[in-house]
Amino acid sequence: MSTDKSAQPTSHRSVARSAGIISVATLCSRILGFARDIVIARLFGTYVYAQAFVVAFRIPNLFRDFVGEGASNAALVPVFSEYHLKHTKEEFWELANVVLNILLVVLSTITILGIIFSPVLVRLMAPGFISSPEKLEITIRLNRIIFPFVLLACLCAYSMGILNSLKHFAVPAFAPCLLNIAIIVCAGLFGEGITGLASGVLIGGVLQLAIQIPVLYKKGFRLHLFQRFRHPAAQTIFRLMIPRAASSCIYQLNNFVDTIFGSLSWIVGEGGVAVLYFSYRLILFPLGIFSTALSQAILPAFSEHALDSNHDRLKHGLSWGLRATFFAILPASAGFIVLARPIIATLFGGGKFDAASVQSTAGALLFYSVGLFAYAGTKILQSCFFALKDTRTPAKAAALSLVLNVIFIVVLMYPLKIGGIALATSISGIIAFLFLFFVLKKKIGDFGSAGIAVSFYRALGASACMGAVSFLVVQKSGGLAAGRLGEVINLSLSLGAGMVSYAAFCYIFRVREMHELWLWLTRRNK
Repeated sequence: MSTDKSAQPTSHRSVARSAGIISVATLCSRILGFARDIVIARLFGTYVYAQAFVVAFRIPNLFRDFVGEGASNAALVPVFSEYHLKHTKEEFWELANVVLNILLVVLSTITILGIIFSPVLVRLMAPGFISSPEKLEITIRLNRIIFPFVLLACLCAYSMGILNSLKHFAVPAFAPCLLNIAIIVCAGLFGEGITGLASGVLIGGVLQLAIQIPVLYKKGFRLHLFQRFRHPAAQTIFRLMIPRAASSCIYQLNNFVDTIFGSLSWIVGEGGVAVLYFSYRLILFPLGIFSTALSQAILPAFSEHALDSNHDRLKHGLSWGLRATFFAILPASAGFIVLARPIIATLFGGGKFDAASVQSTAGALLFYSVGLFAYAGTKILQSCFFALKDTRTPAKAAALSLVLNVIFIVVLMYPLKIGGIALATSISGIIAFLFLFFVLKKKIGDFGSAGIAVSFYRALGASACMGAVSFLVVQKSGGLAAGRLGEVINLSLSLGAGMVSYAAFCYIFRVREMHELWLWLTRRNK
């Protein structure tokens, strides 16, 4: 028992370091992503070209997640991590080539079919566009141009999965920065219209893949194209990938449900698709920096711990992962709720992004924030299921979330308009998180649920108090300066006051994770 206990903090520190690398990379990517979204918002507002880009880009993203990023985390990392421990390097890279050959055939087929059937896909995903021939035609044209991004992005995900299984996180984590840079540069060069957006997406996809290839070769990868298509471990990977791909597909369909209903402008108002896009992009900021980074870093450790018969290390790591996630995510949620309007106005307001766009986007952000903790916690729980090579349960949770999302949207979008769609997504996400939590507890036994609950409620209390402080500061500082500078100053003051007050309230509420963070920062933990 003493050996396990001593090993646990070391494992946590290793995961924390890896998560730190991913978090820094994700922070850079998110900042560049915001710059990209600001450029798009200022150029197009929430109107025709912005909506066309959201739908056209989201369709290939559906297929990318179907066979790419989500599926690679579920199938590639656990299997390759185990294979790397038990087999030679030559056998490891032989498996990598077999998987690559299969993916190339599948992805090329999907890309060609996607280009051919773009008119059908756009009509299915955005039926509200059918009443606007111009919007429909622009979206179809843009979707056809950028559909090869599926092939590029999935190969990036494959490379990331291989490198992550070797516990190399830095380069794959920084790769998405290049996509955002490419879109910003191309949109700036070409201005309004689809040329800049389309070329930026494709150039960015090429750059994301290109930056990972030298690292793969340095690790020992050598390309053997189309020499082998069969391998026992490859069968395991794709057997695991199918339900995870279904789960990812359902998750993306959940986003498409939002898009479908958001396109019904006669119910939710004009620009609904773009409003949901810009608001959810902000939600992805803390998700990417904290929960996605942590879940990505913790998956290889989970995969190793899952091989233990008693799962003690797995339970301990899972408890730590959830507590750390809630500690970081709950204040972000509170900040979004009380500062939704000034955040949207400061980041996106101006140009064609008018007051109406600010108001509707802020409302959607507020309601999305309600479920932020659940989105984050679900990523950690999914990583644990994937480590246990159970990809069916997350797929069931995603299906449950999809059905509930549709039901809640139908109920809420009439009284709350676009905000009702966001709130429905939050409610269905919370229910899906609870479903995964209790199923996993039954599967591996209690993993410190009482301690997790205590940490959650203490962090929630500290976050609520922090939110009150931020709200008061933004109200009181409204007259310090006018114009764009005034908005930046007011928001900066409220965010700064929020961070300081959160640390103070964590001390008052005796939030355990704050103490652990302090020990880690001062290097006093052993």
